[in-house]
Amino acid sequence: MSDVQQRIDALVKGSKVVLFMKGTAQFPQCGFSGRAVQVLKACGVNDFKTFNVLEDEDVRQGIKDYAQWPTIPQLYVDGEFVGGSDIMTEMYQSGELQQLLNKG
Repeated sequence: MSDVQQRIDALVKGSKVVLFMKGTAQFPQCGFSGRAVQVLKACGVNDFKTFNVLEDEDVRQGIKDYAQWPTIPQLYVDGEFVGGSDIMTEMYQSGELQQLLNKG
């Protein structure tokens, strides 16, 4: 595992909910990242870690390889990849995301 992959792995496993996004939760820098933050907040999750991939090109590329998922944002819950903003929205609408976030 490369240094970048190890850093990403530590970030993913270091918090219950981690969102790799463009910008910050307060100032998202793309619509998809903004929607991902809104979905988490709609689920009642206020305590989540974000990582601004625009500040670290290695992580920006490395996270795509880590999850084998080509786009950002990416949501991780309990160290597991959940998906991007479209998947988050679908899971929220079905109630599945709330169940995932509220377990444990």
